[in-house]
Amino acid sequence: MVHPAENTVAAEVVVEQVDMESKEATEIRCQEKSRGGLSYEVILAEPAPNVTIPKKPVTPGKNVSAEEIEQKLKAAEERRISLEQKKMADLTYKLAKIEEATRKKDEITNEFINQTKEQLESKMEQHVEKREAIISDLKEKLKIHSQEIEKTREQLEQQKYIEKIAIEEKLKTAQTLRDENIKKMLERLKEHERRAELVRQNKAAAQQPLSEDNAAPIASSG
Repeated sequence: MVHPAENTVAAEVVVEQVDMESKEATEIRCQEKSRGGLSYEVILAEPAPNVTIPKKPVTPGKNVSAEEIEQKLKAAEERRISLEQKKMADLTYKLAKIEEATRKKDEITNEFINQTKEQLESKMEQHVEKREAIISDLKEKLKIHSQEIEKTREQLEQQKYIEKIAIEEKLKTAQTLRDENIKKMLERLKEHERRAELVRQNKAAAQQPLSEDNAAPIASSG
């Protein structure tokens, strides 16, 4: 019986009574729960089917023969060997399972590594192709730019040469005009001096007394 002072108490009592005359059994169950929440349950029912009453082991008497003991020892040894074999079989099965799982894991890992490697190689190839395409495009653009620069340089050189020729022609024309102007100025100066000399001669002749016989002719200014 469980004392009511305990906080948690669970007890189950099963009593089977067999009536020798009627061959019927009565099953009584009693359950006591924690303090403050007591509950009792009594069940009267037919006994559960296929209930076997355990038999008491037969203890060997003093008159057991050596042959029986040897047979029992042999049977015990066979049971032990059978148990060891079963254990070995179970261990072998578990090891085989572990090896199979390891093999599958290695296959999955290798497959993942191969797929990852292929993906990386594919990405690297695409990256290289893209980089080469970019470099090729840049080279083509630089080539076109260089050609344009060269063309512009040639145009500038040609323009510079044309301007140089034009400047030289202008300088030559200017020099010719200057020489002609200087020549004309010199001729004018000479004519002016000639006329001035005639004027002086006429003036000097006019100041001297003239005789009838020695009359000198006066040069015209023309």
